[in-house]
Parts: sequence; structure tokens; C-alpha cells
Amino acid sequence: MKNILVTGGAGFIGSAFVRYMVNQYPAYNIIVLDKLTYAGNMDNLLPVKNAANYAFEKGDIADEETVNQVLGKYHIEAIVNFAAESHVDRSILSPHAFIHTDVVGTYILLETARRMGIQRFHQVSTDEVYGSIPEGFFKEGDPLEPNSPYAASKAGGELMLRAYHVTYGMHTTVTRGSNTFGPYQYPEKIAPFFITEAIDDRPLPLYGDGLQVRDWLYVDDHARAVDVVLHKGAPGEIYNIGGENERTNIEVTHLILDTLGKPHSLIKHVEDRPGHDRRYALTNDKLRADFDWHIDRNFEDAMRQTVQWYVDNEWWWRKIKTGEYLEFYKKQYTERLAKAT
Repeated sequence: MKNILVTGGAGFIGSAFVRYMVNQYPAYNIIVLDKLTYAGNMDNLLPVKNAANYAFEKGDIADEETVNQVLGKYHIEAIVNFAAESHVDRSILSPHAFIHTDVVGTYILLETARRMGIQRFHQVSTDEVYGSIPEGFFKEGDPLEPNSPYAASKAGGELMLRAYHVTYGMHTTVTRGSNTFGPYQYPEKIAPFFITEAIDDRPLPLYGDGLQVRDWLYVDDHARAVDVVLHKGAPGEIYNIGGENERTNIEVTHLILDTLGKPHSLIKHVEDRPGHDRRYALTNDKLRADFDWHIDRNFEDAMRQTVQWYVDNEWWWRKIKTGEYLEFYKKQYTERLAKAT
């Protein structure tokens, strides 16, 4: 397994994985295929731009001709699929793109790989496929009960992998990661959104009472776990990647504001989004038992360092928060903020 295709490698988690793999495995060739939609950003790959074992191709995983060409050109032996539409709010506004990429795109990758004799396929999924859990922790064998078009599309992609493993004998693996944060994250998710808004002393539209619980996972830990499963995961198996750091959204918001020295009065409670899951929580027992894997980063330290990264790298995010981003912001938050408490 020397030539690895990383789809969605210009996105947040995908680019962290690419940066990690390029440096960790100099004998591997890491090929990125990314459509460069709004959240794909070549700046995320600047640290490896000149690496001898890195290459980039622009293209859509749902375009069979493109996938076929890239797999053949680079003699790909394994695929790691990060490519996805991934924001729940956007999936509620416009589900079509999520089905196209997360389901159809995954099928195109699988089918093209099967035809070309590529056996190794890893799918990066999400804890959101489980739905909400009021207490306890989700295990890999628990039923899937997705509650948003995004979560349903990711579940659909997973089921396609299962079918290709059972039907065609393909060596597939899946990781379900929890709420991931860190540098280079498109500023629509709560951490980078609130950090960058607070830097400018703008109101922070917190959904509902802010007591929704998420399990926070630092992006470099996420990348390391995917690496372990790619190399050691058993065929057809699924592995949770939990951050083991449960925090309510309002707790995280307070930490961000306190780190920046900003007042809590910037928080504005707004109308909750439809179908908002109350709590996600995963157990890492399988990862620990099978691979002795563990979290490296302390949540508070990692979040403070993440906040500082956005303070130090305004060049990266200020140019993003224009055009399409502002249109989305207006659709999602203008009316809610007008009614905020």
C-alpha cells in the first residue's frame, strides 16, 4: 500500500490527514482528489505543497470519468474517502448536494475501485449516523438512527461500503468520528465560527439553551486514528473515534470567550435548528482493545491553542468570510438573531 488516494483532502479533517501522512510516511505517495467546493481550500495544503510524495488533482468523486482517470494515473492501491458535504444546517437548507456527494460519490469510488482491482477502501464517517443518545455511549454495533439529511447521507455511504465488502469481498473499513475541531476548519462549525465572530466582537448565535452535548475530538487525534485503522483495521469493521471530552455547547462557547478575553454578553440564544440532536457520545473501547489507541491532546489546551491559531492566522479565514459565506450566514442567522434573547 504505497499509493494512497485521499478524497476531500483539501477540507478540514482531510487536509490534517494529508499533512500527517505526507510527513509520517515519506515512502508513500499521497494523492489528493478534491472538488474544491466552498469548504475545500488549497491553503490547507500549503504545508505540504512542495513535498515530493504529494500530488493534487481537482475533481468530483461523483464523476466516474475523473475517478477512473486519477486511479489509473497514480496506480492507486488504497482509497481514504473524506469527501463529503458535512454541515447539518446546509443539509437542512439543501439536501441534494449531500446525497450527490456522500452517497452517489461513495458508490462511484467503490465501483470504480472494484473494477480496477483496488481492494483497500476506508470511509470516514461521523457519530451523527447514530442519532442522539440521552445517556451512555454508542458502540459500533448500535443501530443507525440519523436525524438530519447530512447524517442520513453519511449512513447511506456506510451501507454502500458494507454491501461492497459482503458482496464483492472488498477490504473496507469505516471510522465514525466525534465532533472534531482544530486549525483550518471552515468557519461555519461552532468552534471556528464563534472564535472568528468573537474576535470581531460580533454576536454569537447559540442554538436553543446551549445545553446540547458534543464529544470534542482534536483534529490531529482524528487523523492518527484513521491512520491506525487504515493500516490495521479488519475487513468490514467499523471503529468509533471519540474525543472522550463531553462538553455542552455553552461550556465550549464560554471557554472560547474566556480565552479571547471577550464578554459572555456576546452570546445570543436563538431559535434551535430542526431535529437538533441533544447529545452524542462514543466509546473508544474497540480502538483501545484492538490497537491500544488513545487520545493525545487535552481538550482545554487544544481548544486554547486552536483559538490562538485563528487569532494568529486572520489571513486564512478573513478572505473566506465573504461572498457565499455571507449569503449562508444571512439565510441561517439574520432572522434568528433579530429574535434572539
